[in-house]
Amino acid sequence: MSKNKSNSLTKIGVFYDGNYFYHVSNYYNYVHERKARVSIKGLHDFVRYKVSELEGGGANITYCQIVDAHYFRGRLSAAEASNKSNQLYYDRVFDDILMSEGVTTHYLPLRGFGPKKTEKGVDVWLALEAFEQCMYKKFDVLVLIAADGDYVPLIRKVNSLGTRVMILSWEFEFVDDFGNNRSTRTSQGLLEEVTYPIAMHTLINNRVTRDTYVINNLFVPKASAGKTQDEDEGEGQEAETRAKDENGYQNSTIFSLKEGYGFITYPPNNLFFHYSEVENIDFNDLRIGDPVSFSIGVNEETGQDIAIDVRLVDE
Repeated sequence: MSKNKSNSLTKIGVFYDGNYFYHVSNYYNYVHERKARVSIKGLHDFVRYKVSELEGGGANITYCQIVDAHYFRGRLSAAEASNKSNQLYYDRVFDDILMSEGVTTHYLPLRGFGPKKTEKGVDVWLALEAFEQCMYKKFDVLVLIAADGDYVPLIRKVNSLGTRVMILSWEFEFVDDFGNNRSTRTSQGLLEEVTYPIAMHTLINNRVTRDTYVINNLFVPKASAGKTQDEDEGEGQEAETRAKDENGYQNSTIFSLKEGYGFITYPPNNLFFHYSEVENIDFNDLRIGDPVSFSIGVNEETGQDIAIDVRLVDE
C-alpha cells in the first residue's frame, strides 16, 4: 500500500540546476506562445500533484509535501552586477521569490573574463547536497530540475537509499533572432535512470492538458512576474524607448568603458560588448555617452544578451 493511501506523509525534496531552470523560464517568456515565466510556486504545486498521482494518492495532495528545496547557480559578483542596470535589484527580487517558497539558495561565483564566464562546481555541489539531504531527511521522492547526464551517479546513489527520483524534463527547438538553431534536450541516460521521468514540454503543449489549472498555474501571471504592476508598466515604458534605425539596429549610448570591453545603456540591463565588436572606430577612441548603433547577440557560454556590430553614430 502506498504511503498516501495509508495517510502517512510522502516527503519530497526539490533540487534546481538554476542555470537550466533560468534557460527554460526564458524560453517560455520570450519564445513560446505562453509569453510568461515559470512560477516557482506553480512548479511546486505541480510537483506535489504529480507525486501524489504517481504514488497512489490521486488528486489529494494533502499527504505529499515538499519538505526541502534547494536552488544552485553561478552568479556575478556584486561589483560586476552593479555595472548592469538594475541587475542587483532583480537578483534580490528573485531571491525574495525563492525565499517566500522556502527554497534555500546556493551561489558560486562565475569564473572567466568579460562575457566568457562559466559555472564551475555547481553540479558537483548540487549532487553532494542532494545525496546528503536524502540520507538525513529520508525523502521519499527526490525531484530534479536538471538535464545533465552527470547527475546519473547521484540518481543511482539516491536509489540505493530507497528514495525514488522524479526528473522534470524539457525538450524544445527554436530559431533565434539571428537565424541560429537552438535546442534543449535532457540526457537520455538521465531519463532512463529515474523512477518518474516527466516530459514537461509535452504536458504544456498537449491539447488535452495545456489548459488545465495545474498546467496554467505553472506560469507567472502577466501582472506579477515577481514585480508589482507599476514595475511591469515601468519596464514596458523603458522597452518602448529602445529606438531602432531604418536598418533594424538598436540605438543607445555608451554607459561605461573598461579595458577591452564596455557596456551600452539598454534597460532593464545594460549590454556588454567586446572591443572586437566595434566596427567603424577604434575601441580606445570611444567615450562614455557616445551614441552608438548595434545588434543584439547571445553569448554562447552564458546565454546572456550582448551587443554586437557596435558602430559609433555620426551626429
